[in-house]
Amino acid sequence: MNHSLIWDSSLLKRYDRPGPRYTSYPTAVQFTSEFSADTFTEAERLSGQEQRPVSLYFHIPFCDTVCFYCGCNKIVTKRREQAQPYLDLMCQEMAMHAENLGYRAKVEQLHLGGGTPTFLSKEQLSQLMECADKYFDLDFGDFSDYSIEIDPREADWAMMGHLRDLGFNRISLGVQDFDPAVQKAVNRIQPAAMTESLMDAAHVMNFKSINLDLIYGLPLQNCKSFLKTVDRVIELQPERLSVFNYAHLPHRFMPQRRIRDEDLPSPEEKLRIMEATTQRLTEAGYVYIGMDHFALPDDDLAAAQEEGVLHRNFQGYTTHGHCDLIGIGVSSISQVGDTYAQNFTDMPSYVEMIEAGKLAINKGYKSNSEDQLRAHVIRRLLCDFHLSFQDVDKLFGINFLTHFQRELDELRVMADDGLLTLDDTAIHVQPRGRLLIRNICMTFDEYMAAAQAQKKFSRVI
Repeated sequence: MNHSLIWDSSLLKRYDRPGPRYTSYPTAVQFTSEFSADTFTEAERLSGQEQRPVSLYFHIPFCDTVCFYCGCNKIVTKRREQAQPYLDLMCQEMAMHAENLGYRAKVEQLHLGGGTPTFLSKEQLSQLMECADKYFDLDFGDFSDYSIEIDPREADWAMMGHLRDLGFNRISLGVQDFDPAVQKAVNRIQPAAMTESLMDAAHVMNFKSINLDLIYGLPLQNCKSFLKTVDRVIELQPERLSVFNYAHLPHRFMPQRRIRDEDLPSPEEKLRIMEATTQRLTEAGYVYIGMDHFALPDDDLAAAQEEGVLHRNFQGYTTHGHCDLIGIGVSSISQVGDTYAQNFTDMPSYVEMIEAGKLAINKGYKSNSEDQLRAHVIRRLLCDFHLSFQDVDKLFGINFLTHFQRELDELRVMADDGLLTLDDTAIHVQPRGRLLIRNICMTFDEYMAAAQAQKKFSRVI
């Protein structure tokens, strides 16, 4: 695959509008509270009958302190004792999912997100994994990915060793920015030495890979200062990088109200930061996977993209697209077959449902055949930057050219702008269009107009 990118500021500005990140299609905006938990239970039973492997996601919502930029579902508390009752509830929830599946499903992928997963003690993390192994078949082979998000302020070498002993082989470290002034402005004081120490530990303990998260667009950032962080990250050589655009939505996320608008970089400066960062990373040998994600050429994500088997779901880009995804904990989202289900996002409702012996499903969606077709088209464009019409025709029994006549007419405008090439056989996303892949995918989104009216999405740039 040709991984080159062409930066065109005028095009990026013209196409910069709100749009989904397509961790699912339809997106979570389409999930409805009229969805029946029985529908999801039936999907799990079918998965169990077919003995499909699973990916487990555990949401640990607790944080010791609040980061002002954060839009995650979280509970900020100093009371560590809150974790144990929640852990017990997650074990009960696992038991219900396992009962629906009807067998100990093989777990090829497992991820702890948050919040701050290392808010849990070493003993509690052990309990969580023991419970997971009771109800599921944890597979610690070379093909399995067991990952955890780590706040470097909340972990040390002893914790890293414990995680490795539990079977975790990938870590993701939140960095955001090494600049002390930016860290102070977002209430996340995290000296670079903390991150470097945990990376040293991960290398010594033979973790499979390390991901670092960076955010551009934070208060007091500018292109020159952020590139200092990027250069230091390049020296550390993490296998993967996520470079996110900060979406300032104080009307939705209360902590963001503590960030002053006048401290934020201008849209023009954010573009300069994004351009310079992308250039610096690609020059350093990182491959642009798509949607803010970079990886070294020998990383599993880059290899899967080359082979055409990369997948995208609520775990982000993944090599385990054949697995059903089961989300455990408050706000978690599951995808089993063509059925989505999201747990309640507030703790009282989650507790009430689990204690009553019911899955804590608040809303969901069952995809119809048209949804499945469009989900495939969007996923392949996101992962491959290429789409063969013949492959889609064979898989879904349609004629792509007639079925998507309206969408192809819209894409011709993008083709005129150099974002893609289009003929009667395929769509090829060009280097000028890869940074705008969300816009290309939005063409195939039947729900786009209604979703944009709800103002649920961040801008694509």
